[in-house]
Amino acid sequence: MAPIPTPPAEPQDNPDGYVGLDAAHAERLARRRGWTTVRSLPPGAIITMEYRAGRLNFEVRDDRVSRAWRG
Repeated sequence: MAPIPTPPAEPQDNPDGYVGLDAAHAERLARRRGWTTVRSLPPGAIITMEYRAGRLNFEVRDDRVSRAWRG
């Protein structure tokens, strides 16, 4: 039987720390901290809900991060 896969480790980083930052700066910072995918979305965007390890999502309003979450 094949072993159960182990998901990749995520950065030990609090997404709430990105709220209020300029979107471009937040993305650069997130990548430096080890996030492999950073997704910027407009408020109310329709998105898929599958969880992806290593992905950080930003809701961006007026070029500022208004919400941030993993996956």
